[in-house]
Amino acid sequence: MKDTSSLFLASCFSTVMLSAAGAQPDRYIAITDDPHLDVIPRTAAETARIAKVLAPPHDFNTPQRFEDLPGGAATVRVKPDADAFSQPSGNIGFEEELLFKVGNGLFRKIWVSSPSSTLASDGLGPLYNARSCQRCHIKDGRGHPPAPDDDNAVSMFLRISIPDETAGIADIQDYLGTAPDPTYGTQLQDFALPGLPAEYRLQIDYSDRPVTFADGTTIVLRDPTYTAADLGYGPLHPQAMLSPRVAPQMIGLGLLEAIPAADIIALADPDDADGDGISGRPNVIWSAEFDRPMLGRFGLKAGAPTVMQQSAGAFAGDMGISNPLFSDPFGECSTIQDACRKAPHGAGDVRGFEIDQEGLDLVVYYSRNLAVPARRNVDDPQVLRGKQVFYDTGCAACHQPSFVTHRLNDRPEQSFQLIWPHTDMLLHDMGPGLADNRPEAVASGTEWRTAPLWGIGLTQQVSGHTLFLHDGRARSLMEAILWHGGEAQPARDRILAMPEPDRDALIAYLESL
Repeated sequence: MKDTSSLFLASCFSTVMLSAAGAQPDRYIAITDDPHLDVIPRTAAETARIAKVLAPPHDFNTPQRFEDLPGGAATVRVKPDADAFSQPSGNIGFEEELLFKVGNGLFRKIWVSSPSSTLASDGLGPLYNARSCQRCHIKDGRGHPPAPDDDNAVSMFLRISIPDETAGIADIQDYLGTAPDPTYGTQLQDFALPGLPAEYRLQIDYSDRPVTFADGTTIVLRDPTYTAADLGYGPLHPQAMLSPRVAPQMIGLGLLEAIPAADIIALADPDDADGDGISGRPNVIWSAEFDRPMLGRFGLKAGAPTVMQQSAGAFAGDMGISNPLFSDPFGECSTIQDACRKAPHGAGDVRGFEIDQEGLDLVVYYSRNLAVPARRNVDDPQVLRGKQVFYDTGCAACHQPSFVTHRLNDRPEQSFQLIWPHTDMLLHDMGPGLADNRPEAVASGTEWRTAPLWGIGLTQQVSGHTLFLHDGRARSLMEAILWHGGEAQPARDRILAMPEPDRDALIAYLESL
């Protein structure tokens, strides 16, 4: 089994849930605070004002106040090119912008193998998926599956795990036991340094799945099958579970991190007590930073609690770069991959790690402050009609339009901002069509975190494609909607039944976000 730091340790979960079978919010009392934030508590007057501001709209003839500023005061004007997602927070100071630019340099830096004369840039691999953060998060936007004639899956990979019966703790009913694959660990790497085999080649085969609207219009969805081909270290474990992951867009991460955990958990309804068919619940993740359970916020299944842990995990898993949270200099190499473990690494110099805390802090600062661009056409009649369709159809039940962030002592860019991310940050059962059948901490094999929708209308401009969902299978926003099942099935069925002008209005609204 791989000797790697786990994002969640089953033995530690005995303190996570005070009453795993109890009613919310007692069920999640252990993760309602925010140890990663220096919070100024809200006053009673602020709490009342926030409740009023976040109330659902009753008038769809005009935009809501500040709706055109999805990132609050951190919102920026829309650049007309592929750099629209690469701007610093609109309320950032001059000195802080310099930090942002240095962090951007590290985010874009190409790592090289050891030994190297460039000691600050060596330590790549020995197994890896990309040589820089930017190689996956191209222009800070969405990744994509490999094209049929291109095996270079630089922005997509497969997570892997096997069932772990020993991890099922009786008093933690929601925790789903998993363990790394004994040979391949928790992530399959499709590149390796010279002299070593890569772990696999990602193979995707698509089949057609036609869907017909009530008016007779038909859309053909593409249904993917994933294969870990050309395995470099022998067969997968017989019970190996694979999950495809495309790199998500990077904007607004610091703002999502600053939403009070209690506000997110207040939206949870794990037992559907209100009977609306929506039963979102938080993921519970062990924090490598704070040595305690925390609310999962980042990743496609909310598998990381902070931008710091998400970034450190990506350095280790995607590039094999050791850091203060994930310190193995050989990255994801298992004990079975002996030559990989014994390969030269870059952790032997004064840094102590291949990227030290100072470097990691700069990358995290950059990631937290990638700004959300302003809304477009917010007062257009068709967009306003689409907004009403969005609410009437039930989309807003999961894609929660707005939050107010914590008031913070040390992060003015994210402090006390009214934001419009269109996500509740919770896990939802999306049905068998989107299931990867691979648990992650509390998340089941059919659950995914509600994806933020801000910036989604700029995907073509930034990323050069319109591929959506966790694996890029959907070639348009409408295809993405039609893949929704499970808790979202009633909303999907309403869209199938609606006339074309309402469907067009809904897409116009989404493209304005």
